[in-house]
Amino acid sequence: MSRRIDVSVEDRGSPGDSGGGRVVGRGHPNTCPGCSSHFRDDELEATLRVCPQCGHHFPVRARDRIRQLVDGGTFSELDADVRSADPLNFFDLRSYRDRLAEAEVETGLGDAIITGSAKIERRPCEVAVMDFAFMGGSMGSVVGEKFARACERAAERQLPLVCVTASGGARMQEGILSLMQMPKTVCAVDVLRDSSCALFVVLTHPTTAGVLASFASLGDVTISEPGALLAFTGPRVVQQTVPGEKLPDDFGRAESNLRLGHVDAIVERGDLRTFIGRLLALFAKTEAP
Repeated sequence: MSRRIDVSVEDRGSPGDSGGGRVVGRGHPNTCPGCSSHFRDDELEATLRVCPQCGHHFPVRARDRIRQLVDGGTFSELDADVRSADPLNFFDLRSYRDRLAEAEVETGLGDAIITGSAKIERRPCEVAVMDFAFMGGSMGSVVGEKFARACERAAERQLPLVCVTASGGARMQEGILSLMQMPKTVCAVDVLRDSSCALFVVLTHPTTAGVLASFASLGDVTISEPGALLAFTGPRVVQQTVPGEKLPDDFGRAESNLRLGHVDAIVERGDLRTFIGRLLALFAKTEAP
């Protein structure tokens, strides 16, 4: 398999798999924004971080998502040692290198995506899971590189690729190099297509901007969690461009995207593993062991 490294990517030792950190918004992170119910950590874990009162889907960290989706003991992480460099020597209030180091310490991740091999419902596949906690899930050179490698492995092994997205878009600190990841990931999906391998995309809240405008919209089957924001830009920005017009209440949400044909299905988190397992069985080229 070819091994491609961007000028803005460097390989170095992994800091280890702490899996720590979580997304914290306003107020307590376990207070439901839908119904204001409050939960202990163990209560939310028991429901896969879905509010049992109103069904609101709380954010899920990448490693937790993998534990929810794949068969126990089958996930093997790959390319964990790939890290972003700072080719532009970017500096705003702090240097980009400092921001990367802080994000790595807070999240226990090397970047905003985890890739590897696994089995889901006994079906082998490649997986790529994004984490919004790492700099807003922004797509820099590492995200593009690791996704491209996952596509290459899937094509080489003749397996489907399951990708879970959560992103605020391109990473501004890498400038044009981050925007180059859009055509790069699109070409990586073409590698899958040329090998007759499937791409299953699970869009979670939020999936926006450059990620949505590239590989996240190219799935053979595209799934979303309920209520997820799936738009190139948010409704407040769009509203400013159409003064005097009122946007629909569900503008950019998974439900409107389903109605308009942009996604194929909205699947509750508790049903997601079984749903993906059925897709893997449908697209499988060999029988499950």
